[in-house]
Amino acid sequence: MQYPEPIAKLIDSYMKLPGIGNKTATRLAFYTVDMNETDVKGFADALVATKKDLHYCSICGNLTDEDPCEICRDKSRDQSTILVVEEPKDVMVMERVQEYHGLYHVLHGVLSPIEGKGPEDLNISSLIKRLQQNKAVKEVIVATNATPEGEATAMYLSKLIKPAGIKVTRLAHGLSVGSDIEYADEVTLFKAVQGRTEI
Repeated sequence: MQYPEPIAKLIDSYMKLPGIGNKTATRLAFYTVDMNETDVKGFADALVATKKDLHYCSICGNLTDEDPCEICRDKSRDQSTILVVEEPKDVMVMERVQEYHGLYHVLHGVLSPIEGKGPEDLNISSLIKRLQQNKAVKEVIVATNATPEGEATAMYLSKLIKPAGIKVTRLAHGLSVGSDIEYADEVTLFKAVQGRTEI
């Protein structure tokens, strides 16, 4: 027996999410069917609003509903450091630590020849332009993940930035090799920020 078309479409939609297989998608679809109509409408509205109201900050590339983002507008933050991360979710993870008070720059990925991602596919040119325009920046902290692609991206950025006389550091490897920043606990991230090293 096949599922009615609306449920089958909902299952297919849930399966498009990362880490959601057929069983979980089916369970979520039937859970959604059991939700009251107000909650389902709120859920749908939240999905649509996320796509409609969010965009990338024109300065740092972080997700925001205002441009520039809240962090870039905050003049009380340390203007002399920029922490470079792979994805917008990494900014939120670092902010939870409450130890870093500088600025951010989001690359939207890492260099990956296998996936066909080169420097032109990342938010690198805007970082270089930002450094050229803002002479207050004294240090760029590269916080890409401790993967081969993350390391290659860190080295590439270092070679681009260091000739300008800006200190380039890397988070200390309190983060285990092969892990993602988003899954690290606050203590590990705190130690990584404190123990960063120049590259």
